[in-house]
Amino acid sequence: MEPDGSGGGGVSRPPPSLPSSGDGATASAETPGAPQGSARPPLLPSSPELLEFDDDDEDLEVFSKDASLTEVNSFSPLMPTSPASMINQYKFEDEPESKDIFITVDDPESHVTAIETFITYRVVTKTTRGEFDSCEYEVRRRYQDFLWLKGRLEEAHPTLIIPPLPEKFIMKGVVERFNNEFIETRRKALHKFLNRIADHPTLTFNKDFKIFLTVQAWELSSHRKQGPGLFSRMGQTVKAVASSMRGGTVKNRPEPFAEMNAYVDIFSQKISLLDKISRRVYKEEKDYCYELKEFGPIHTLWSASEEDLADTLKGVASCIDKCCKATEKRMVALSDILFPALHEYLLYSEILMGVLKRRDHIQAELDAKVDALYNKNTESELLSEEIGKLEDKVECANNSLQADWDRWKQSMHLDMKSAFNDVAENNIHYYEQCLATWESFLTSQRTTAHVCLEESSEDQP
Repeated sequence: MEPDGSGGGGVSRPPPSLPSSGDGATASAETPGAPQGSARPPLLPSSPELLEFDDDDEDLEVFSKDASLTEVNSFSPLMPTSPASMINQYKFEDEPESKDIFITVDDPESHVTAIETFITYRVVTKTTRGEFDSCEYEVRRRYQDFLWLKGRLEEAHPTLIIPPLPEKFIMKGVVERFNNEFIETRRKALHKFLNRIADHPTLTFNKDFKIFLTVQAWELSSHRKQGPGLFSRMGQTVKAVASSMRGGTVKNRPEPFAEMNAYVDIFSQKISLLDKISRRVYKEEKDYCYELKEFGPIHTLWSASEEDLADTLKGVASCIDKCCKATEKRMVALSDILFPALHEYLLYSEILMGVLKRRDHIQAELDAKVDALYNKNTESELLSEEIGKLEDKVECANNSLQADWDRWKQSMHLDMKSAFNDVAENNIHYYEQCLATWESFLTSQRTTAHVCLEESSEDQP
């Protein structure tokens, strides 16, 4: 369906029959350590400087109004060109038997209005769930729609760990140069965001998640207007600030959640440092690669004036060129595998802090009521009833957070192991390739030297 100017139409399709497990082809679910084959960003992209977060303007994008996405699939050739082919991206034999919903975010399109320029993404859903009216849906969503979904999930499940969205930021001086790269990076992050929700045992059945996947643009706009109003949100913010001003920490925080707070503090520091160092290493590798690109041709030019050394100099130039190409491939793998994993969990650390604060806020309410009852500031019967409700609320919050915490840690460990293992394998392949290149050169030089020695000995009387 072609989107209208509003930026997000939706269409449902008649129920198709889902293919059997043998129909799966290439897995498209994006996990750290699984770069999309030939779908690579331009080699050695410049790293734009992050200036500021755009929290005020709800839908400002960073694209010029003449930005063209006519060849948008050029940077993602593995993405299906039609929703019907989406199902072939998954290896059904690798999926758990209980998986009954598959989501793909693809086909970004630029929309230009008199006021703004923004991007919409196609969201294709295939499912066998009974609560859905159809087995296949195709809608277009813009970034602010994803923000709405995340906000609704946080409101409905305050002590569950909601997956992070990519930040909405403004870049300086690189509008024309990084469009495709930026769009593709965001598309991957949005794809992962929806699939994280779909795989979550609770969030996947959220009513707003279903609405996001299925309804047309005007219906989604209607649902968005039904959210909490400005004054309600301001009231919640003031209440939260007042609570934090009263104490800052809760009384008698249970030991598991005290350990969680300590863990998140350390995790945030370590993952942030690892992200910074990795990007610094990438920059140094890029500088090294640029030097190699200048180093090789010098040997070729030199060979033109040194007849006796011509073959040797050309051989060195060829080896340097091969090593340069191998370095570029290793850097692309680094940016496709390690960077997304580290950055996603850097965002997760902020989300975890927010979840723990919301849990503490619930317990702080209970502590305040207990103190009021102890001091007999109000009627005991009314307070006892409120305390009973708050105790149940705290227990539910603790149980849901504990279960989600265990699930998150398991997922984080798997993702980090996969990313580091893939980076290690790429490094091994890189060094093996470079070593083989130079060993081949040395072998050829020894052979040449041996032949020359034999010819010289034969010429002697």
